[in-house]
Amino acid sequence: MKGKGIMQIKYSKHIETRIAMRKINYDLPREIYNNAVERFIDSETGHIIAVIKTIIYDKERDVMVAYKYEDMDIKLLTIHPLKEGQKENRIQTGRWRKI
Repeated sequence: MKGKGIMQIKYSKHIETRIAMRKINYDLPREIYNNAVERFIDSETGHIIAVIKTIIYDKERDVMVAYKYEDMDIKLLTIHPLKEGQKENRIQTGRWRKI
C-alpha cells in the first residue's frame, strides 16, 4: 500500500528511451532530481528543470532533467546533457526562470 504523502519518483517512457539511446546511467535522472542546486521553470513547456554538473561521456558538463508533478508523484520526463552556453542562453532569453 502506498504511504500517504510519500512522493514517488517515476520515469516516463520518453526518459527511459533517452537513457537507453544516450547510454546514460539509469539512476542519473533520479540523482539530478534529488541533488540539483539549480532549478528553473521552462516557460515554453511549463515543466520544472533540474540541472547539475556531472561527468558524462568522460567530460564534466551540465545535465538537465525535466519533470512535473503528477498526482502525488514526481514524473521525470526527459534528460540531456547541455551544450556549452545552452543553459545561460535559455536563462538570458527568459525561457528558463530560476526558482
